[in-house]
Amino acid sequence: MPGLTIAEKILSERSGREARAGAFVVAEVDVLMAHDGNRPLVIDTLGELGFDRPARPERLVLVLDHAVPPPTSVVANIHARMRAFAREHGAHLVEAGDGVCHIVLPERGYVRPGDLVVASDSHTTTIGAVNCFATGMGSSDMALAAAKGAVWFRVPTTLRIVLTGRLGTGVAAKDAAQYLVRRLGLHRCNYRTLEFEGPGIEAMGMDGRFAMANVAVELGAKCGILPGDAVLRVWLERRLIGPLKFVASDPGAVYEESFEFDLGALAPQVARPHSPADVVDVAEVEGISVQTAFIGTCSAGRLEDLRAAAQVLAGRSVARGVRLVVAPGSAEIHLAAVREGIVETLLAAGAALVPPGCGPCAGVSQGVPGDEETVVATSPRNFRGRMGNPKARIFLASPATVAASAVAGAITDPRRYLS
Repeated sequence: MPGLTIAEKILSERSGREARAGAFVVAEVDVLMAHDGNRPLVIDTLGELGFDRPARPERLVLVLDHAVPPPTSVVANIHARMRAFAREHGAHLVEAGDGVCHIVLPERGYVRPGDLVVASDSHTTTIGAVNCFATGMGSSDMALAAAKGAVWFRVPTTLRIVLTGRLGTGVAAKDAAQYLVRRLGLHRCNYRTLEFEGPGIEAMGMDGRFAMANVAVELGAKCGILPGDAVLRVWLERRLIGPLKFVASDPGAVYEESFEFDLGALAPQVARPHSPADVVDVAEVEGISVQTAFIGTCSAGRLEDLRAAAQVLAGRSVARGVRLVVAPGSAEIHLAAVREGIVETLLAAGAALVPPGCGPCAGVSQGVPGDEETVVATSPRNFRGRMGNPKARIFLASPATVAASAVAGAITDPRRYLS
């Protein structure tokens, strides 16, 4: 018999049967996550479906991250209800200001290699960077998963994404992620597992790997999984207690297709409004004036991203008429950035720091652009209306490109500011 891929192995382990691509399985879930940004809330749907409590509350994590601090009394009451639910049932709670769910769950050791993770947010694929199967789903499915402790899957086929070469100066994992969308489009990978590997991945730190897993959903994939190796082991050993066991594909595993991309010659990439797939080299959009620059989110709000921005901004100032908003991905990242002097560099350049969270990206608080304004952001999406104003235009770019554009007042190749 052919071997199994990582996703097939995890779903086999959790369902108790051989889970080959195309099969339907019911799999036990290791971690469930819900946040304050969903309408309706998972906890409300749970009650509407007739369940009075989650099956395994110790596996449920509730995160307050989409509107923090709460901008309205409505949101404040949602937060209060989530706190009360967590307290009543013994679920975990990540407080407002602690950070973005996809960053905090791995950071706090809630997930480990080989886990099956489901959450009420599409960018849950990000967590696949820790060698687990992580995917998003709607509130109704999440509520049933919480009630039963298990959920059904059609086992996805797997595409192998091999990355070779090393990223050059001024080019980031965010650029590599956007390049994949440029090459593969929004739907080529629908309901597939993306299994990343190759020297290009091995050369990345964990921050870059999270950016690669994050983009899986923009490609239409069910999940994106990265390998376990020494880099991941070192990162996890600071956060988890107990032995780690990585999951690897068998030598004879069946892949639907393989793609290979060389990162060595890659230029900074920019996605034009209003699609994350309309990606071009930065040279094609240089000179377009911007009014808002935003650095943060689950795709590029990590310490490596803030370092890259600070490298560009050191000794320089944000251009007159431009607002640079920075939201560290988590409180841990924010504190590390303070200790490294990154925050001082950002503030000296004229940036406005806001609490860790999803607010500006989701358009619910802390940085909504004005009518006809142009934004350059590290966000994962730039659909019309994203960031809270359908009359704004949003370009997507790496932290270095956003920082360089904030200094120049127009979209700019960051390599102009880097030696």
